Amino acid sequence: MTIQEAQQRVDQWINTTGVRYFSELTNMAILTEEVGEVARIISRQYGDQSFKPSDRDKNLADELADVLWVVMCLANQTGVDLTAALEQNFEKKTTRDATRHQDNEKLKG
Repeated sequence: MTIQEAQQRVDQWINTTGVRYFSELTNMAILTEEVGEVARIISRQYGDQSFKPSDRDKNLADELADVLWVVMCLANQTGVDLTAALEQNFEKKTTRDATRHQDNEKLKG
């Protein structure tokens, strides 16, 4: 599935099963909540925190998909074509960071 197809599928689901989009502000709050859930899993799986019993069934892939879903909702609501935006972002980073990372002493060896 392409990013464009995913945006279209999210839009179709929202307008049928979901009835309508939440407001942009509500979706921003939901995005923050979902990113927090990803952070909770990462901090327990790769960091120093231990899992609580309530955290054990959390699935990183599912939580990342939740983040992507809400990002697509916000993009759809605000008229952002994520495919075009990502392509422009690659161009920006390629130009801006052409040698930045290779020259970063912290990343060497």
